[in-house]
Amino acid sequence: MESTAISVAVWLGTMMMPPRTNRFTDVSLRTGNRAEPVEIWKARNFIHEHSDEELSLTRVAKVVNISANYLSEKFKEVTGVNFVDYIARTRTEKARELLENSNLRISEIAFAVGFQSLSQFNRIFKKLLGRSPSAYRTARRNSQSDDLVR
Repeated sequence: MESTAISVAVWLGTMMMPPRTNRFTDVSLRTGNRAEPVEIWKARNFIHEHSDEELSLTRVAKVVNISANYLSEKFKEVTGVNFVDYIARTRTEKARELLENSNLRISEIAFAVGFQSLSQFNRIFKKLLGRSPSAYRTARRNSQSDDLVR
């Protein structure tokens, strides 16, 4: 059990980099050619660095020193994704990487990336990726083994 916790901690440590583009958190800036507002950039960084923890709009707003209402409105305006969906996408992306690159149980992955329940994780994962975490892992492993055979 301790080695699992260490593996997750090491992996999560590699995930502490600033937001990067991926298919779930790649948000288009709706402000035209202007740069992303610093408050939203800080909020997105905080979400990526702390996505394995319980996150609330209020907590993130306090960290970036703006009101929760303003953060909610500005976040959606700038990213095109609401705050809660962005957190779910961030966690799902981290879970997807763990499913592909580790032998952790699905329940361990769900809690390691910040989901509060396994059913919540399964529901959101399937909504975003179109298949359950176990089906995703099986498909990815099958495609990887097919690539090795070729």
